[in-house]
Amino acid sequence: MNKKTWFVALALSVFIALTAVLFHYPVHIQNALTMQPEPGFDVHVSGWRTFFEPFLGVLLYFNRAFYAIEEFIVLLYWLVGLFVVFAFVQGFSLKDKKQLKPFFAGRLISLITLVGLWFAVFVLIIFIPLPNDRIVNKTTNWVLVTTHAHTEFSHDGLISQEGLLKWHQRNGFDAFFITEHNNHNRTLEFVNSRLNRNLPGEPVVFCGEEFSGSNHLSLLGLKTDFGTKGLPDSVVVAKARSEGAVVLVNHWFDGERKTLEYYRDLGVDGFEIENTASDKRYNREVYRRIKTFCENNGLILNGGLDFHGYGSACTLWNAFEIPGWKNLDDQAKEEAILNSIRTRDQNKLKILLLNDRPYYDKENLLFSPVVTSFNYFRTLNFLQVISWVCWIFLIAFVYIRITSTPELTRKMTCWRVLPLAGMVAAIFLISLGFIYFFRNQQLADFTEMYLVYGRILCLSGFALLIFSGVVWYFSVFKKKVE
Repeated sequence: MNKKTWFVALALSVFIALTAVLFHYPVHIQNALTMQPEPGFDVHVSGWRTFFEPFLGVLLYFNRAFYAIEEFIVLLYWLVGLFVVFAFVQGFSLKDKKQLKPFFAGRLISLITLVGLWFAVFVLIIFIPLPNDRIVNKTTNWVLVTTHAHTEFSHDGLISQEGLLKWHQRNGFDAFFITEHNNHNRTLEFVNSRLNRNLPGEPVVFCGEEFSGSNHLSLLGLKTDFGTKGLPDSVVVAKARSEGAVVLVNHWFDGERKTLEYYRDLGVDGFEIENTASDKRYNREVYRRIKTFCENNGLILNGGLDFHGYGSACTLWNAFEIPGWKNLDDQAKEEAILNSIRTRDQNKLKILLLNDRPYYDKENLLFSPVVTSFNYFRTLNFLQVISWVCWIFLIAFVYIRITSTPELTRKMTCWRVLPLAGMVAAIFLISLGFIYFFRNQQLADFTEMYLVYGRILCLSGFALLIFSGVVWYFSVFKKKVE
């Protein structure tokens, strides 16, 4: 048994190392318009991620998948399918056929617990900030800016203003605009409070708004509060222009309610060419339509991070060429960004993407768990491979110690460990649900997300806790009786 375990550990380690070396895919920063690596920018992998690579690295890689939610659901299908096949192979190999019924009943209980654990991991990936890879800006005159982001003062936001500030700090930004849905008075309060207190450091916060008219328009550089909800596009754009703001069309490809020509004639400055709020990529034919149209009509292209507080891995940055950025005050910094958009000079605005896998479309997700897993191992560097090897042999060592010690083997059965893991996962879900309920009491007039997710997390958490607790109780009780 020991030799077999060590052999499996060695074989898995060799596979990971050879995949990383022979099929290596270098993680890099890519220009979204040229589709080429962008010199002057690099990717830094955090030490925490490297140390816990088999755990954090895998979660981050699935978080950054092009179609993360769909792909994680497909992963569940694979896990359930493999579990069922394995259970049937085990079950029908039993010599005593009278044991089939209790055997499959036990496997069904285990499967339900595993689905609960999958859901907990899914929540962890989506809602808990992980030590994401950070962009490294090696240039002198280029600064990194978000032109599209939301807080809990948007109906679909799930992060505080201070939390959004810290998130941008962790991800290497120099400045960002908060663009709440159809309101910006709370953003103005936040921006002005920082200016009045003369708070140092970066990123700098600026005021914008995402106006939901015929489509979604980002109004960047607003100085006074004015209502926009229900107004026609032309009135809102004119009012924003009178304040010196710029106007960008957000995720036009999501619905295409009006033609590209309509927004050009409306007087917008440009379009988002990438948006990473849900899918990290969208149809490339539409991408080419937007790109060609903007190039032919003198409009600027930018990237929409569209961050709402969940799905926290950052994969997109706008880089503006602004010499002497460090010597400018906040108002001058904002004006420099806005002027870069007004002049529509694409040479002064680059859209940067974190590229850690080859492109694929949404039509072929059935085998995404296998493809994504293979691509993940391709991206590993030397230290990440070492981390994997160390953890594999550590787990093998612990497994051998448990299986070679009768007392530990008796205590560490699947019937005890799996329900305990389910209870831990349930406590995590319930705790996060209560945190969201608490936030909802303060922000019920702004965002719907805290209440919606709070209910889902608490209900699923309590269900998993009761189920896992009952399974654990009977497994321990049965053992004591025997």
